Amino acid sequence: MATLELARIVKTFDQTTILHGIDLQVDDGQFVVFVGPSGCGKSTLLRVIAGLESPTSGEVRIDRQVVNDVSAAHRGCAMVFQSYALYPHMSVYDNMAFGLENAGEPRAQIESKVQAAAKLLRLDALLQRKPTQLSGGQRQRVAIGRAIVREPKLFLFDEPLSNLDAELRVSMRAEIRDLHARLKATMVYVTHDQVEAMTMADKIVVLRAGRVEQVGAPLELYNHPVNTFVAGFIGSPRMNFLPAQLVTGADHPDGAPAPPPGTHTIGLRPEHAVVSEQGPIRMQVDQVEQLGSTSLLHGHVGVDTPFEVVCAGQTTIRGGDSVGIGMPLEHLHWFDAQGLRLDGIGAATRP
Repeated sequence: MATLELARIVKTFDQTTILHGIDLQVDDGQFVVFVGPSGCGKSTLLRVIAGLESPTSGEVRIDRQVVNDVSAAHRGCAMVFQSYALYPHMSVYDNMAFGLENAGEPRAQIESKVQAAAKLLRLDALLQRKPTQLSGGQRQRVAIGRAIVREPKLFLFDEPLSNLDAELRVSMRAEIRDLHARLKATMVYVTHDQVEAMTMADKIVVLRAGRVEQVGAPLELYNHPVNTFVAGFIGSPRMNFLPAQLVTGADHPDGAPAPPPGTHTIGLRPEHAVVSEQGPIRMQVDQVEQLGSTSLLHGHVGVDTPFEVVCAGQTTIRGGDSVGIGMPLEHLHWFDAQGLRLDGIGAATRP
């Protein structure tokens, strides 16, 4: 497959800068996911990699070769879009073969590649059907198959599951991850859904307003977010945040020094909060979602600070109840007044 390097990528449209000096290294065979809110620049960055947009400045390197001046058709990238973009009058076979035929590949070679991709994607019994005869998941597999037959250096996915219903998204996530394991391909995947990012990625790139906030393995971002933005974006339900004013410091139970005195933000994930009448804060419960295996409490602490708690199993707590909340020290995240993570010694960790 291929390595990918982005060096100081800037992209400006008219007077508006969309990407602000992006640096990134993607290793051979890695599955990297760009995640962030709408408008953060993740699709623009993918299009720059593909050659569909030219960077205003900076370099795109594939296998250590600068490809800024190489056309999209010759970069060795295959892109799978949110819309399937299949030709409705063509069969599945013809849709997958179309690009190879245009490139003038021998018919026997086209047949071999299409059959191999169809078998890999479990489409071999559907090759003579038209797109209108397929389900949404099958159509997306055809679009992926069209990319596979090109034998690209890089697979690029731009929110490919957004048009599918919830059940299909879950199954297609597993299929794409399994496909990556079998092909051992280098893949870059864009999504706004942090659950997709957590379940699929080897490495996640969190973007905000055209800048990289943090890069790391899924659990690294979950356990050690560098700021309140990443902490609130990664994890579902999102992390709870409480304002805190420390007057004096005290060592943690493990001997590490506490954050220094001052104005801070405490973060606690809903799944780490504990309903306990001996807890240091009280939560006014507004709503309860009974999910069977878990229960999700929605409410607030203080005057109007939102707070959520995930309880194991089912609960007798109801909307209108007031409950105590325990905050295990080992699960607390500390952030400074600017929202940057505080290490044990009180130093702000910057992205």
